[in-house]
Amino acid sequence: MARLAQTAGLTDVQQEILSTVRDFVDKEIIPVATELEHRDEYPQQIVDGLKELGLFGLMIPEEYGGLGESLLTYALCVEEIARGWMSVSGIINTHFIVAYMLKQHGTQEQKDHFLPRMAAGDIRGAFSMSEPGLGSDVSAITSKAVTDGDEYVLNGQKMWLTNGGTSSLVAVLVRSDEGHPEGTAPHKSMTTFLVEKEPGFGEVRPGLTIPGKIDKMGYKGVDTTELIMDGLRIPANRVLGGVTGRGFYQMMDGVEVGRVNVAARGCGVAQRAFELGVQYAQQRHTFGKPIAQHQAIQFKLAEMATKVEAAHAMMVNAARKKDSGERNDLEAGMAKYLASEYCKEVVEDAFRIHGGYGFSKEYEIERLYREAPMLLIGEGTAEIQKMIIGRRLLEEYRFQG
Repeated sequence: MARLAQTAGLTDVQQEILSTVRDFVDKEIIPVATELEHRDEYPQQIVDGLKELGLFGLMIPEEYGGLGESLLTYALCVEEIARGWMSVSGIINTHFIVAYMLKQHGTQEQKDHFLPRMAAGDIRGAFSMSEPGLGSDVSAITSKAVTDGDEYVLNGQKMWLTNGGTSSLVAVLVRSDEGHPEGTAPHKSMTTFLVEKEPGFGEVRPGLTIPGKIDKMGYKGVDTTELIMDGLRIPANRVLGGVTGRGFYQMMDGVEVGRVNVAARGCGVAQRAFELGVQYAQQRHTFGKPIAQHQAIQFKLAEMATKVEAAHAMMVNAARKKDSGERNDLEAGMAKYLASEYCKEVVEDAFRIHGGYGFSKEYEIERLYREAPMLLIGEGTAEIQKMIIGRRLLEEYRFQG
């Protein structure tokens, strides 16, 4: 099992971090994940353990109290965590995206104010783009901010916030038409606001309500919510970067690294599904021998392992591309697309290997079977990834006739 999804060229520090995380996953997450998931219970003890390990500050620079690690290190840690329970990796991911956006685009005051406490895990981040009628069309955002003196007043309804209840800082993307000429493209009149709030549900600050958790097919434990703004007043110094009209680009930068994260989650879930499938195939007997000795099952295992290996390689390539400072939207889109699709297929094959027992909640594969579809949607559907990939390919291979 250890032969799959290995990463060449890691430093001793990276290997030590990954070994620590993998040990934590094996001892603290896998044994309790299915029970907590069935109860839809927030994994507070697991999150506290990740906080002690310093993972909430993994990519935050050392000057702010973080570990200052690369996107590759972070993605490999996410892969390990998702192997244990994908919901836990989601808790980390949304926090990470907000911290990344602050590091890349925040004012110095914003970095000094938020990043040290985010690195310590004392502030947990969430980000919000989607709306009830929005889907993948970010340009159709209707939530709006208008100026009122030295403050902004925000109104609107947002949807699908991971960590919506447990977070204390939300990066919210809204329209901000004031100051932009009429006819300005929608994506040039959007602004990201840093909204501080109390954790919990109901009215978490004046003008801001977080309704209860959305009941989901899978991806349980982590809270997914709406966010309702009704006269929410935000000071001007909480505009990310201090300038309006840049929110779309800031969010897309965050989502780009988020796609590497989703690819890593797909790799982790697929690895766990393969582990469960190959183990069960050697334990279950039919026609006088383990089903692993039947050629049909060996073919399945071969295909599953190949998909795990291919998805991991593309995820690593996308992370390293971003770490090098190069544009990686092509590689991130490919990695997210392939890893999420392969994850679905590997999980389904492991489910088939389990036969009727795969349909029982007693077996872990049942949980994975419900979790995998979320990866097909998160951080952009397969269709969105194909659009990004296609456009970038046409840029790279432009015909010069």
